[in-house]
Amino acid sequence: MIKAIKIRLKPTNEQEVLMFKSIGCARFAYNWGLSKWEEIYKQGGKPSKAKIRAEFNNTIKNDSNYVWLKEVSAQVTQHAFEDLDNAYNNFFKGLSKYPKFKTKKRSKQCFYVRYDAIKFKDGKVNLEKIGKVKYKTNYHIPNLPKYINPRCYFDGKYWYLSLSFEHNENQVELDKDLSVGIDLGVANLAIVNYLDKPIKNINKSVKIRKLKKKLKRLQRGLSRKYEANKKGKEFVKTKNIIKLEKQIKLIHRKLNNIRLNHIHQATNMIAKLHPYRVIMENLNISGMMKNKYLSESIQEQKFYEFIRQMKYKCEFNGIEFVTADKFYPSSKTCSCCGNIKKDLRLKDRVYVCDKCGLKIDRDKNASINLGNYKIA
Repeated sequence: MIKAIKIRLKPTNEQEVLMFKSIGCARFAYNWGLSKWEEIYKQGGKPSKAKIRAEFNNTIKNDSNYVWLKEVSAQVTQHAFEDLDNAYNNFFKGLSKYPKFKTKKRSKQCFYVRYDAIKFKDGKVNLEKIGKVKYKTNYHIPNLPKYINPRCYFDGKYWYLSLSFEHNENQVELDKDLSVGIDLGVANLAIVNYLDKPIKNINKSVKIRKLKKKLKRLQRGLSRKYEANKKGKEFVKTKNIIKLEKQIKLIHRKLNNIRLNHIHQATNMIAKLHPYRVIMENLNISGMMKNKYLSESIQEQKFYEFIRQMKYKCEFNGIEFVTADKFYPSSKTCSCCGNIKKDLRLKDRVYVCDKCGLKIDRDKNASINLGNYKIA
């Protein structure tokens, strides 16, 4: 299977300038390609990445007004057209929306790195046209002739290099009698049938609450400053506004990192039980987000990310990942006798069986049923 790792980079000021230039060049090439793609469509032609790339190399790169494109690696701009082609393919497959133009504010600040130029030696990694950059990681990084999709990106505070490579599955002995059922929720992140305690909702912790309170205060202050510096219908950005926006961005980054770390710890704990299979519900997350009362809580819980991490960790450890049928009544079925309680309401948090008298937490009952799920 393919394993992906993320490495923290520590560039010098000169290297950081070149990295930001690479991001700008990649964004420019992508936007130019998108406008050219739409232009060919309107003229009745059939656009392709090969045509657009050839025109870019023959016209734009040879233009004296765009000499700055040659300051960065050629692969940065060339791979931007690959990204554009993938964006259109995903759109036609119904996996994403129509490609949009990238801006400094609304796009991920990243660029492609030439894979055969990457070399790790003496605590430094060689990047084409940037040089040898110091890095910090706890992983063992093999020196390979080829890495898959290496990217360098900036998250608002630090620089990272992400890359993938072929890796054999972990050879761990699985418990053939252990089948783990996971029920995701809002009050708690997850209830696992073989764990005594539920996996807590990190958004209820004091740390998260304090950060959200600070974020709210900064956002109100930013809104007031925008109104105070308004000239007619235009908003003027002052140095204080830029400073506040940076603080808000860093708090969003911190909140996201805390939530992701919590999900990593939870999924690792489940994977280390070494079950032979893991069963989860087939959740309609986009439909759940339409509930105006619970949408924010569901968004903060990051259900999709939890499922994604659980899937790849199961694959990495050779564990079977099973998605239960959408209409499987895991909450309404008694985990003791199998009786289905059809009149169970959402507000009923304790399951009481009418047939055998079992009294159990509703979510715990659902996780046990998922653990006992039989594939038809």
